[in-house]
Amino acid sequence: MKIELLKGDITQINVDAVANAANSSLLGGGGVDGAIHRAGGQKILEECKEIRNRQGKCKTGEAVVTTAGNLPAKYVIHTVGPIWNNNEEECSELLANCYKNSLKLAESLGVKTISFPNISTGVYRFPKERAAKIAVKEVNSFESEIIEKVIFVCFDDENEKIYKRLLE
Repeated sequence: MKIELLKGDITQINVDAVANAANSSLLGGGGVDGAIHRAGGQKILEECKEIRNRQGKCKTGEAVVTTAGNLPAKYVIHTVGPIWNNNEEECSELLANCYKNSLKLAESLGVKTISFPNISTGVYRFPKERAAKIAVKEVNSFESEIIEKVIFVCFDDENEKIYKRLLE
């Protein structure tokens, strides 16, 4: 599986699936989640509401899928990252689960390319360095016959520098 790094807007990346750093309500929010909902349009929100009606909120570390609406992708994989609370072990495990569960779901959909934002590092305050190490470790250790490429998409310079160093 090839790993790439891009700095830019995750809603503009041409991939099979975009991972969304969602909140548990699945109804959109700020940051990446808000950007994906705005760019993807009403269809994503409608499908998220259907998922909520079926199963309730999405639990931290879990992942669900919708179509991608107006995005250049086929799917949006919504995963709920942990809110950093200084419980390093628990938060790290939950964040690792976001990547594992998103990749498993992507694989089950036949996804060949997937992009990930920097999950939980915005308003959820997960330390960026720690989050990046977890993301890279989980993607590197995920074995797939189906997924060919994972793209880490960084919106800011700080995350881009961290990922660049970890991927060298």
